[in-house]
Amino acid sequence: MTRPLLTCKQLIDFLDGYVEEELSADERAEFDRHLALCPPCIAYLESYRATVRLGRSALAPSEEEAPNDVPEALVHAILAARRRSGA
Repeated sequence: MTRPLLTCKQLIDFLDGYVEEELSADERAEFDRHLALCPPCIAYLESYRATVRLGRSALAPSEEEAPNDVPEALVHAILAARRRSGA
């Protein structure tokens, strides 16, 4: 008897584990089986991977230095806003 195919919702619920290669071999095989039959989930997976890549690159340390000519009033305004927000 063949087990039922993984649903799209189930695939999405465990997408991070799939992308990070944290699933067991059996779980990964189920994902791959679903993806082989579901073009919308392939597109979703590709957009998820792109989002993760963009997020990581946005948070990566920049080699550029902050400009030295930041207006003093702007620095004070930012620091004051951070104090008010508790940041």
